[in-house]
Amino acid sequence: MLENLRSPLKKIIEPLAAALVRAHISANTVTVIGSFATIIAAIATGISGYLFVGAAMLTILVLFDSLDGSVAALSGGGTAFGAFLDSTLDRIADWALLFGVILYFAVHTSLDNMWTLVGLISALTAMLTSFVTPYARARAEAVGFEAKNGIATRADRITIILIALALRGLGAPVAVLALAMLLLTVLGIITVFQRIATVYKQSVHSV
Repeated sequence: MLENLRSPLKKIIEPLAAALVRAHISANTVTVIGSFATIIAAIATGISGYLFVGAAMLTILVLFDSLDGSVAALSGGGTAFGAFLDSTLDRIADWALLFGVILYFAVHTSLDNMWTLVGLISALTAMLTSFVTPYARARAEAVGFEAKNGIATRADRITIILIALALRGLGAPVAVLALAMLLLTVLGIITVFQRIATVYKQSVHSV
């Protein structure tokens, strides 16, 4: 869903990217600013409890995530360090989104509520799989294999989080947010095992 929305925004992003290049603002600077803005917005959303407003802000930040790439392209192409920095900060942003959800459950819901416990445990597990999934790919590539597959992409996972936050912010039961976290957990676990299986098959065929 988010990936489909990025294309129409290209007409907005390109002039903005050109303006940043003229202002001598590098792609790495854009990456850092965008990532920290996402981290702050996610944590503030969880603490404040203003989930709909927070989800809207985070959606805008996520949609403009490709701005650094446009700046890099207009500046003569990206660098290996730029790609590394972007990927690394993406992992921190992923953590912040789920941490914001965990903060919301901890601060604004009752720990005696079954759905709160389901949501907390699921969000913590989803956080774990969000780190293991890209690690599995990186480690596979380090030993000469490829593991890009998975039932849900990063964009899919972020979409689930943002929609669930927005729905809860509009008054949906806390169970909706908890079930969204449970869905993320299931998708994450499946993706990890899919990547393990993919690398195993490649290793068997390479012998």
